[in-house]
Amino acid sequence: MKFTRTPKGMAFSSEANKADQSVLFGVRPCDAHSFALLDKLFDQEKYQDAYYVAKRQNTTVIAMACVKPPYASCFCTSVDGEPVGSEGADILLTDIGGDYLAEFITSKGEKLAQYFGDAKADAAADAKKAEIAAKAKEAIQSRIPAHEVKPILDVNFDNPFWNTIHGKCLACGTCTYMCPTCHCFDISDEVKGADGIRLRSWDSCMFPLFTKETSGHNPRPSQKERWRQRAMHKFKYYVDNFNAIACVGCGRCVMSCPVNIDIRKVVEDISKL
Repeated sequence: MKFTRTPKGMAFSSEANKADQSVLFGVRPCDAHSFALLDKLFDQEKYQDAYYVAKRQNTTVIAMACVKPPYASCFCTSVDGEPVGSEGADILLTDIGGDYLAEFITSKGEKLAQYFGDAKADAAADAKKAEIAAKAKEAIQSRIPAHEVKPILDVNFDNPFWNTIHGKCLACGTCTYMCPTCHCFDISDEVKGADGIRLRSWDSCMFPLFTKETSGHNPRPSQKERWRQRAMHKFKYYVDNFNAIACVGCGRCVMSCPVNIDIRKVVEDISKL
């Protein structure tokens, strides 16, 4: 949105919301799963985010199955995902050894079918894919009780446990920026002279300024409250609102945290409260 200060007051204008056609190629199933989770928030019946919806509708997601799970920190099977899963994808490609099996999941995916040639998968290819999917699922060694912690979180908002997590957190925000489902944002007005523009920019709930109010009050004054919010949002609030866990088990936050805070251990510890 743009605005201009005039003698009669502020004049506002907005450009038509346009999104170019695009293709995301090689998306991992956990990342494709994140789109399905974000749809629940940004493309729901009561509220639609026009910018998100436009980009989502104009983006075709081609996922690449994790025939061999890439990281030891992967735990997608604990949060309703699969290494050879198709949720959130328009096309799923699976390496079945020498060839790729292409599955066209949505109408957007089917529109690209013409570019994949005329070869049809036979029963042997389907059987090979099923075998690969089963082995890939078994290869996920890291498991957490993600579905068990929601009722525990319901009654432990003020538990002293929250004092034990944040001690070494640097508030760098790496965990949130690596996360496919974290979607916090800030809105700011950039002004030059009489003209200005309103922008939406990526933000993080791990930052001290994220919840700081104009008065100076901050309802989440320390990393304790911010870490509690992160855990509560993913494993309680999103479940309350959308009946889905807001974590896809990609394990990137585990690998990227410079002080080795592990969300898997956090969930394990919560399950023991």
